[in-house]
Amino acid sequence: MTSDANTQGTDLEISKNHILVVDDDPRLCRLLVRYLKENGFMVSAAQSAAEARRNMSGLRFDMLVIDRMMPGEDGISFIKTVRKSSEVPILMLTAMGEAEQRIQGLEHGADDYMSKPFEPRELLLRVNSILRRTPQHEEPTRLELKFGTCRYDLARHQLSNEGQPVHLTVSEAALLRILVDHINEPVDRMVLAAAAEEGSNPRTIDVQITRLRRKLEADPRQPRYLQTVRGTGYLLRAD
Repeated sequence: MTSDANTQGTDLEISKNHILVVDDDPRLCRLLVRYLKENGFMVSAAQSAAEARRNMSGLRFDMLVIDRMMPGEDGISFIKTVRKSSEVPILMLTAMGEAEQRIQGLEHGADDYMSKPFEPRELLLRVNSILRRTPQHEEPTRLELKFGTCRYDLARHQLSNEGQPVHLTVSEAALLRILVDHINEPVDRMVLAAAAEEGSNPRTIDVQITRLRRKLEADPRQPRYLQTVRGTGYLLRAD
């Protein structure tokens, strides 16, 4: 990834598309996550195939961006496994850019293939191009979720209380959105940490959940909607 990874604007709305970046290079992974977030996507990261599987077991993704050369299970093997049960779009990134290697990646299920180093703007164009070609999930039949006096607008991803907007930090909004996407399903704390803003960990997730409860629950000390699942993470219920 070259150094001109600056977004074209700072007022972009968050995309409904959630991307999982899988790369064992921590620096490149951070740059990709930041760049894609700056351009409106929800982004999670994993540094191995095993970590990617843990993320995919708890979250639904609209696209995977996968490095080919990783310790342990490589990207080709991981893609072959993913393709046994999912048609999620996949963009493969690799330093191995020979024609035969690109063909191999495409044969095993990648939708596109980019060689490193690459231009961030080209990556963004390819991501958007793949997503445009991919059938989108049907919109939820419900327009909103109800939590006592609170309402969550599924189209605008906004929380209100008795008709008044409730301010959410970026982290709180991201966490609430993930929990809404998995309503009535427990979500692992590690998965939530991976999907939240850079630098989040299970301990900071606990703090953010506590703050979110204060905005969502009538009595945060006895939560009715945002519940703790011991040994796992958190679960969101609605009326």
